[in-house]
Amino acid sequence: MAKRGQRKIDGWKSKQWFSIMAPDMIGQQEIGETVTKDPQHLLGRKIEVTLGDINNDYSKQNVKLGLKIDQVGGDSAYTKLIGHELTRDYLRSLIKRQSSMISTTIDVITADGYKVRVKPTSFTIKRAKASQIRAIRQYMLYIVKKKALESNFNSFMQEIILGKLSAYIYREVKVIYPLRRTEILKSSVLSEPTVQAAAG
Repeated sequence: MAKRGQRKIDGWKSKQWFSIMAPDMIGQQEIGETVTKDPQHLLGRKIEVTLGDINNDYSKQNVKLGLKIDQVGGDSAYTKLIGHELTRDYLRSLIKRQSSMISTTIDVITADGYKVRVKPTSFTIKRAKASQIRAIRQYMLYIVKKKALESNFNSFMQEIILGKLSAYIYREVKVIYPLRRTEILKSSVLSEPTVQAAAG
């Protein structure tokens, strides 16, 4: 029994604790800890955290961030952003009777070559007509694509998760039909630029 217990203790001693760090673009700070025997096993591990947890802001608890560990150095594991999603409870609170929920999904390329899938959604005050829905959807597509082409990945994703892009869409689209709110419900990184493309 003593030998078995000793082996268990030795196993824990051989493992190392790592601080999990948020990406620079949302303020590089510790968001958790993990333990492993081999640091290479951490690479590719996915983590979900809310923007509220990172910023200590309860009003941002509805924004879930998807992160992935892509680098380990010293006793820290560094992550990169791979997407975001609004919570289901928050989405349900936005849906009202006698109004329209207008969504679309678009794949865009940022100025530095990242391919990102984005789902902008507008909520009208009253039920919109089919022609108005088509116009709102097309305008949302145009704005998101234009913003991506003008921005690098970090600034584009910052605008998404901080609500700046949705606020911009709201201001521009409400001239077509009165809106109650606009949100980017979800985003996900589909691909990153190749080393050659990034260098060029």
